[in-house]
Amino acid sequence: MDKGVEKENRTGVKTRAVFGLPMRFDLSKGFPAVTTKKLAFNAVKAELLWFLKGSGDVKELQAMGCHIWDANADAPFWKPKAKFEGDLGRVYGVQWRKWKSPYTDQPVDQIARVIDMLKKDPTDRRLIVTAWNPAELDMMALPPCHMIFQFFSAQGKLSLHMYQRSCDMFLGVPFNIASYSLLLSMVAQVVGMEPWEFVHTLGDAHVYYNHFDQVKEQLSRKPLPLPKLWLNPEIRDIDDFKMDDIKLVDYQSHPSIKAEMAV
Repeated sequence: MDKGVEKENRTGVKTRAVFGLPMRFDLSKGFPAVTTKKLAFNAVKAELLWFLKGSGDVKELQAMGCHIWDANADAPFWKPKAKFEGDLGRVYGVQWRKWKSPYTDQPVDQIARVIDMLKKDPTDRRLIVTAWNPAELDMMALPPCHMIFQFFSAQGKLSLHMYQRSCDMFLGVPFNIASYSLLLSMVAQVVGMEPWEFVHTLGDAHVYYNHFDQVKEQLSRKPLPLPKLWLNPEIRDIDDFKMDDIKLVDYQSHPSIKAEMAV
C-alpha cells in the first residue's frame, strides 16, 4: 500500500501492486496459519481435498461445506462455457490429476507421479506439478493463480516452493500459505519425510483499493502464537485423507475481517 503502483485489472477494482516478493515458512516452528484475523481452515482443507480429487465440479466442493468457488462458477463470462451446472472446467485439480497428453489417451496424474518419484529418487530435480496449461486456459473458470510448485528433499526433510502469478494479499495469500503448507505436510507424511520449508514466490502482489481499511485493521493487531498441524498418522496414501484427518491444534486468532472478493 505504501510502495506499490496503481494498476487497473480485469475485475474493474484498482489495486496497489508490487512485483516479485519471496516468503519462507519453517514448518518446524509452527503451522503458518494467519493469526491477525481468523483463517477459514475448514475451507482450506475442503478446497485442497477437492483439488486432490481432480475435480472441476463446484457441487463436490459445496458438499464439503465450502463455497469459495461459487462466484467463479456463476461468473457471466464463464456460464456459457460450462458443460453442466457447477462445472468450472479444467481448473487446478483437473490439471494436477488429469493433465491431457497430446500423444496418448491416458491422462497424466502429476500428483501420483511426483509422490512415486519422491519415494524412488527423492533427490530428483524434476519433482514439479504445474496447473498452468496454455492449451486449456480458456477452458477454466479461472486460470490458475498458484500455478506451479516444486518439491525439494534433503536429509529426510521435504520442502515445497510455489510460484503464484497473481496474489490478493488480503484475502487470497493467507489462504494459499495455509493450503500449500498443508499439502507439503500431507505429501511429507505419505512419503515418510518431515515437512520443512514452504517457500512462496509472489508475482503480481496486490491489495485492492476496497480492502485498504481491512488491511489497516489487520496491521493494527498483534500476531499470536502459531498453532500446530495434526494429521491422522494412519494415512499413508494421499487419496485417503478426509476432512477429519486434518486438524489445527491450539489455533488462536483475532476475529475475522470481512472483505469482498473481486471476480
